[in-house]
Amino acid sequence: MLLFKTAAALKSHLSSLDQKARLGLVPTMGALHRGHAALVERAFRENDFVVVSIFVNPTQFDNENDLNNYPQTLEPDMELLKEISKDIMIFAPTVAEIYSNKVAAKTYDFEGLDRVMEGAFRSDHFNGVGTIVETLLRMVAPDKAYFGEKDFQQLQIVKNLVASQQLPVTIVGCPIVRESSGLALSSRNERLSKTLRKEASFIYKTLVTAKKKFGTKSAKEIMQWVSEQFKAHPLLELEYIEIADSETLTPILKKQQNRKYRAFVAVYAEDVRLIDNIALN
Repeated sequence: MLLFKTAAALKSHLSSLDQKARLGLVPTMGALHRGHAALVERAFRENDFVVVSIFVNPTQFDNENDLNNYPQTLEPDMELLKEISKDIMIFAPTVAEIYSNKVAAKTYDFEGLDRVMEGAFRSDHFNGVGTIVETLLRMVAPDKAYFGEKDFQQLQIVKNLVASQQLPVTIVGCPIVRESSGLALSSRNERLSKTLRKEASFIYKTLVTAKKKFGTKSAKEIMQWVSEQFKAHPLLELEYIEIADSETLTPILKKQQNRKYRAFVAVYAEDVRLIDNIALN
């Protein structure tokens, strides 16, 4: 397994590979779990070589405490990746390597995709995401890059970024991986107490019921029902529930035929913020 700390070293190694070989990239912020492993495994099935980046990106955090508390676990992450393949290339740059002397995000026009849901609650979050994703895609120049659907809004924004910047890469969205309870796998889950981790399965159970209701109830009725469920839960606080078009992320006004919709939620379990989503049709 090869570990690179600088873009120059990574690019030098990549240039020595067969230029006809297919290259996959899995961008992560570390604290890897089975959800990340599923992305890496798919990347290996579809490519000859795979780069996994591990970088906690400061410009996508709107909360300094959240940034400071984010786990940095490079050695355990490398052990997890080694179990998948010893041929993985790990790119773990420093903040200075990515941002030089100025830690700041670029400003993008995501055509409104960034103004709803996460964007409405996390100022400049997606500019930070766009900055690091564009930087990594230009540094690594992969054929395909892999992102999980748990961050479905981010996935749509990355696709928009690639199109607007005319980057020669295919963005691959991968299904959400869940714990046996239904809780979406996330590095943040490790910050939950045993009790909260058990109770947080309520998020997915509520989404599953909302999906069942979508066939007969209006979006407004479903969102009101979801809100009432969380108001009655003593340990979980709903930040938002939104039902939106899967492609445009536009909040639903009235169901239309031949359109796909998803339900999106953000929930606090004490100070841990959890997000999830589900396809409704």
